[in-house]
Amino acid sequence: MTHSSFTVVFDACVLYPAPLRDFLMWLSMSGRFRARWSIAIHDEWKRNLLVNRPDLTKEQLDRTSELMDRAVPDCLVEGYETLLDGLTLPDPNDRHVLAAAIRCSASVIVTFNERDFPRDQLAPYGIESQHPDEFVDNLLDLDIAAVVSAAQRQRAQLKNRLLTPITTLKFCGARAWFKPLRYLPLTALFCDRWVAFPKLTRRPGL
Repeated sequence: MTHSSFTVVFDACVLYPAPLRDFLMWLSMSGRFRARWSIAIHDEWKRNLLVNRPDLTKEQLDRTSELMDRAVPDCLVEGYETLLDGLTLPDPNDRHVLAAAIRCSASVIVTFNERDFPRDQLAPYGIESQHPDEFVDNLLDLDIAAVVSAAQRQRAQLKNRLLTPITTLKFCGARAWFKPLRYLPLTALFCDRWVAFPKLTRRPGL
């Protein structure tokens, strides 16, 4: 497998919803980019998920994050803490995400909260924020077969595989993939429902 040097950091909000998290993990194993996150990012999505999903346990989510770390080589970013004081963002609690991106020389932060990562404050570090739709849209331009393969692998693990033809990545919360006809190979892969992505809260200092 070819491994690209193109590096992205996943913000906690895109790891919060399980369908999108799973899809991003399959994409991460395509070799088309290097996926990175940190312990603090893990803690954030797990903490918020436990608040909103009382049916889940900390042990279950810790197991999930451990499997993610095993699946993607060198995914954990460390040693970025000394960068925090020199960074400025609208929400200071987002600085750890930018610091991790700087530390691992990432080009993109994948996030739903693009307004929290203004272009002019990321540009000096050669980083931009991208909505998951835009991120996967760019991957489709690069290698549509890799994206379809990742979606098929995820679909194979779904319990409900009786799917309608025009549904799909709605399950992951994606919207842009329904525009051009060239995206239609993706449209029979997931379930016919939308996913809501709540604004995540952070602990002070993270």
